[in-house]
Amino acid sequence: MSAPPDPSPFPIDHVAERGADRDPALVLKGQTLDFGELRLRIGQMAAWLAQHVPQPGERVASWAAKSELTCLMPLAAARAGLVHVPINPLLKHMQVAHILADSGARLLVGTPARLKSLEAGDLPDDCRAIAEQDALEEATALDPLPPSNADPDALAAILYTSGSTGRPKGVMLSHANLSLGAISVAHYLGMAADDVTLGLLPLSFDYGQNQLFSTWHAGGTVVPFDYLFARDVAKACAAHGVTTLAAVPPLWVQLTEVEWSAEAVSAMRRLTNSGGALSKDLVQALRGLFPDARLFPMYGLTEAFRSTYLDPALVDTHPTSMGQAIPFAEILVINDAGALASPGEEGELVHCGPLVAQGYWQDAGRTAERFKPAPAMSQYGGTAVWSGDRVRREADGLLYFVGRRDAMIKSLGNRISPQEIEEAALATGLVAEAVALGIADERQGQAVHLVVRAEPGAEDVQATLPKLLAKELPNFMQPQAIHWRDAMPLNPNGKIDRTALAQELAP
Repeated sequence: MSAPPDPSPFPIDHVAERGADRDPALVLKGQTLDFGELRLRIGQMAAWLAQHVPQPGERVASWAAKSELTCLMPLAAARAGLVHVPINPLLKHMQVAHILADSGARLLVGTPARLKSLEAGDLPDDCRAIAEQDALEEATALDPLPPSNADPDALAAILYTSGSTGRPKGVMLSHANLSLGAISVAHYLGMAADDVTLGLLPLSFDYGQNQLFSTWHAGGTVVPFDYLFARDVAKACAAHGVTTLAAVPPLWVQLTEVEWSAEAVSAMRRLTNSGGALSKDLVQALRGLFPDARLFPMYGLTEAFRSTYLDPALVDTHPTSMGQAIPFAEILVINDAGALASPGEEGELVHCGPLVAQGYWQDAGRTAERFKPAPAMSQYGGTAVWSGDRVRREADGLLYFVGRRDAMIKSLGNRISPQEIEEAALATGLVAEAVALGIADERQGQAVHLVVRAEPGAEDVQATLPKLLAKELPNFMQPQAIHWRDAMPLNPNGKIDRTALAQELAP
């Protein structure tokens, strides 16, 4: 590894300033923007946003597939002094309505089909909706805004992520969080100006968004790519000479099951994984497919972006390790007594340092639960994220994941709140009780299972409930199986015994 990177944060809209004017920066369907054109388009979009939302600090949301709009918005909004709220394009109107209302967004830019799917009352009265193509065309007529001089500690984005209970919560990220994240990842991945990153992950996901920032910071090229089948990914890698591929474990499983041409593999320099651990078999399969690529297993949480990575040189000998802290992160393991855990002792992963987010948007209660003063032994001090994840650090300094403290479902790389699924089921009026669980699944990581008790007197419930859930929930939240019960098991406190249900459904 080279010398430590410069730890100086900068306004995130400066992240694309280093690329050479004529070098390709963004490969879209039908056009390629070089860095000179990219900077112009960011400035024009910033000017357009400032016209429509002139008050600094207001929130502006985007809801579209990967496109010029969704790639420009994170930087253009920051340049305009606004706060970007990217919305996962897979979400449906119910989740979008919550995010718009909770964030107080004044503007929503999205694809016409998505905007048309909003129902009465979904769009707040003080929020305008504009089609993405209209926004892009109007912006081209404007003089671009220059790079901002924003305070690196100013709020730049709110990324919504599900909690173990309740609706999605907004994680507040500063310019410094985002710019230091770009520097850190570009450094430890060893990215360069001739790198080509295939952007498979949602740009509403911190892992996906950072692919833009870290690649552009290194002067490289991003190819945003929405795919239907795994074989499409292999073809795209061949067509674009992709050097960097990031995915989550369920997608890696799919990618190892399709044929890869020599052209698709030959340029590959690195593979990165987050959103769940790689199995030993999957590591071996990836090694076989990409013998010359370096494999980077990583661990992160939206509240601190990224926490650890495993040196590729150690993957074969320590395939189940989370590795060690990334640059600008300090990772402590705190035992149940509040002390630094001894080697091999289980404790809670606590992340300290400048990558720690600013808390949850307008949610002081949940912020206080996760964002607490750093332990006394921290070198950074300040505020730390107490992850709720149980880990252990061995004598060699490598970290190992033990388990999650909460009930989150992690399916196909998505963090899903059980309560969101349960609320949607109860809202149909067909069920009296509902419990959503994540059950181990080889392809998905966890599959969503829904256990329900029918509302007395409800008719045709088994046929109707799946149809209503398909309307209200995005695809990745759809239950793989619905289990009907005459009565739910109860624990000694009279609450539904989720543990008993999980054990009953376990494969």
